[in-house]
Amino acid sequence: MGSVKAHAFTVEQTQLAKLAKALGHPARVAILQHIVSQNECVCGDIVKALPLSQATVSQHLKELKNVGLIKGTIDGPRICYCIDKEAWGNSYQQLTGLFLSLDSKQFTENCC
Repeated sequence: MGSVKAHAFTVEQTQLAKLAKALGHPARVAILQHIVSQNECVCGDIVKALPLSQATVSQHLKELKNVGLIKGTIDGPRICYCIDKEAWGNSYQQLTGLFLSLDSKQFTENCC
């Protein structure tokens, strides 16, 4: 398999792939669900709520923050995490756009 040039994909395709990768781990989905249910929380609260070590939670929070789904505010020695509402809305639009672009009329029962 040959290498693909970096510019072979659009910015939108690259962003959507990064979002999908971030959402591709069940721990990250659980962390997002916990943050949404609490509105905001610190890493220690997530560790208490999920069967994950502090180091594992921190790594997953880093990945979610890198893709922009969450943001963190330093509060003394702790970081308080919450959903980045603007990025969340953009992610929703990207995912919705992908599914809407796949018009169901294109699919047949015997596609192969």
